[in-house]
Amino acid sequence: MGSETEPPRRQVPAHPLARRPAGETQARGARAGGAQGRSPRPVRPLPAGEHFFTPGATGTRRTVETKSAPLLVFLFQMPRWLAPVVLVALLIAGLVVPDWRGGVAVLPVLAFIAWLAYLSWPSLRPTGRLLRVAVGTFLVLLVATRFGLF
Repeated sequence: MGSETEPPRRQVPAHPLARRPAGETQARGARAGGAQGRSPRPVRPLPAGEHFFTPGATGTRRTVETKSAPLLVFLFQMPRWLAPVVLVALLIAGLVVPDWRGGVAVLPVLAFIAWLAYLSWPSLRPTGRLLRVAVGTFLVLLVATRFGLF
């Protein structure tokens, strides 16, 4: 039926940070749905790949990637719509509110975009890098105008 031609699928994620200890899924499901009778939210599998880190990275990049890996796994397990909705809401608040409170609303958006740009920088083409620099520059100028620097 075609199973002879397909390679066996990997059951365990490749990276140790992506693995869950045995029994954690059952315990988590019992906590989430035990009292209310709800079924637990299904956990999305991690994307295919052999590693979270840039091969050959040293120093600051390696440290940032190592500390970012658990947060990236956490964000990946959240509903797909959550981060974009929160970031867009903060950006709209920053665009609508013309004083320092608008600048404060845009700061988390700037930090998140800068963090993701830093993590993805080695794998980007020049056009992708240019786009991230342009978005970062726009956000920095927006924050600066909201704080009255221009």
